[in-house]
Amino acid sequence: MKQENLVFVIVALLVGLLGGFLIFSMSNKNKGGAPQPAIPMGSGSPADYTQRIAQAEKIVAQEPNNYQAWVQLANDYFDTDQPQKAVNAYAKALAIDPNHQNTPNVLTDQGVMFRKMGLFDKAIDNFEKASKLDPKHVQSLFNLGITYAYDLKQNDKAIAAWERYLAIDSTSPQGQQVKAKVDELKAGRGKPAAGGWK
Repeated sequence: MKQENLVFVIVALLVGLLGGFLIFSMSNKNKGGAPQPAIPMGSGSPADYTQRIAQAEKIVAQEPNNYQAWVQLANDYFDTDQPQKAVNAYAKALAIDPNHQNTPNVLTDQGVMFRKMGLFDKAIDNFEKASKLDPKHVQSLFNLGITYAYDLKQNDKAIAAWERYLAIDSTSPQGQQVKAKVDELKAGRGKPAAGGWK
């Protein structure tokens, strides 16, 4: 095969992979159901993730006590929608250093993956632990409210979690959304509308 043809095939493959990923992502965004928490997703193409995951897996195989490598691996599993692998990798990081300064974030991200797997009690436990470790950790409170409101339909507990959130942050755009949802629940209009978090 000529070198020009090989380059063309590789470029076409990469374009196809990226196109498929974008179409898959857009079709998932348009699906109904409970909204997912607003946690920033990583950046990069599917090939980037595949390479990073493979590299991190090699590192943790060689250095099983490498906290940062476990967290990076877990984050990449999170971003590529592999909740069980993410939960396991976050657990490894937490076992290595349960008192790391990043622990509230790790617990919260692991909680989001528990939620995605339908393990709501475990998700709530993680969000509460994160909030106890860092009382100003708003993302754990945000996700706690989402789990209570959307998954467990326990509006009083959702309001309580989100009021804790608002005591810390009521002015950011996300804080304003939380305030609107609390007002909606208090007004008795029932559960938050699906897809209400943009």
